[in-house]
Amino acid sequence: MEALLREHLEPLFFSIKESFERNKEFLIDLDSKTGDGDLGLTMSKAFSAAHESVKASNSSNLGQILAMAGIAISRAAPSTMGTLMATGFMRGGKAIENAQRIGTKEMADFWLAFSKGIADRGKATEGDKTILDVAAPVAKSFSASAEKNESLAVAMRYALDAAGKALEATKSMIAQHGKAAVFREKTIGLQDAGGSALYILVKTMHDFVLA
Repeated sequence: MEALLREHLEPLFFSIKESFERNKEFLIDLDSKTGDGDLGLTMSKAFSAAHESVKASNSSNLGQILAMAGIAISRAAPSTMGTLMATGFMRGGKAIENAQRIGTKEMADFWLAFSKGIADRGKATEGDKTILDVAAPVAKSFSASAEKNESLAVAMRYALDAAGKALEATKSMIAQHGKAAVFREKTIGLQDAGGSALYILVKTMHDFVLA
């Protein structure tokens, strides 16, 4: 697949919804170690709503569709992680608001805005053991691919690899935000729950593009 087109968005978001439904118990278990244990339910509700939003949209503007999906996420999952995901999609969609296709360049613009959006909203920096520690490397990977004019398929492979390495790296970090911060050093050895959700999102996009 050279680029995501309008007709690809509904099946893509269906795949994302299904991925979070399949991984619901995994995320609940992971999140329960240092948080409320509701992350699996939150992401399942969030992307079920996002899929319905994309499915119902009559717009041909890809950025607008993604931004509206973000709004749907914010309404369906008004929790910390739901709000961060929503902000990411709203900012990312706005960054490519006139796009008719999403190739490597548009994907880079989307993820750079997504990453900055969650950093601003969550008041986090890289190394704080949050979703940003996976989102930022993904954004940087897409940017590097865009600069090299790499195809979307190649860019997705690099981005998934970056996400996997970044998620693994969160195991050595100490949580600085939210309820996980209470556990401090006890979070060492555990991969970040929010970062895990972001990895699932990127993996699903990767599998969809390369199918």
